[in-house]
Amino acid sequence: MFSKIKNWLFHEDLKKQNLAAFIMLVGSGLGLLASFVLSIEALELAKNSHAVLSCDFSSALSCSAVANHWSAAILGFPNSFIGVMTLPVMVTIAVALLAGAKFPKWFMQAAQAGAIIGMIFAIWMFYMSYVEIGVLCPWCLTLDLGMLMIILGLTRYNVLQKNISCRCAQKIVGGGYDVLTIISLVVVVIVAIIAKFGSQLF
Repeated sequence: MFSKIKNWLFHEDLKKQNLAAFIMLVGSGLGLLASFVLSIEALELAKNSHAVLSCDFSSALSCSAVANHWSAAILGFPNSFIGVMTLPVMVTIAVALLAGAKFPKWFMQAAQAGAIIGMIFAIWMFYMSYVEIGVLCPWCLTLDLGMLMIILGLTRYNVLQKNISCRCAQKIVGGGYDVLTIISLVVVVIVAIIAKFGSQLF
């Protein structure tokens, strides 16, 4: 028992894998929380389309303005419902990985594909919010951050476990360039938001 705990804490490869799974867990938790809140607010707007929501902070930060746009229900129901249905799966996978579970290669590759699809959808929603609607949704941004963390954690784990055997991916993760890319992307998005909305944010 003690040796297992020691390996979990101090084995270099396990530390990297566990850190990746933990990042995935935090991202999944953030995304699930945001999806849950957005789902509640979608139900509130269904009752009253003119309702003022708790995250309607300013002309630039308004959940209701985004939620009332057609892109917020691309499949005929609120997009947040998709997160409520799918993100618990990511939470479960992350917890299982932290507990030492080993999933088949095909399963982890399928999870990776699902995360990529989710990230593409999140990017599209950010584009619609930033460019088309011209208003940002705080909880949507939280969900976007969660998706970035899921992609980072899951990709690192899969590369370390060789579920993704691409040499290029091995070099990127080995050099920490994936972390640098995610951080740089977050910084660029923050700068772009400040540049466009400025004082309207407050």
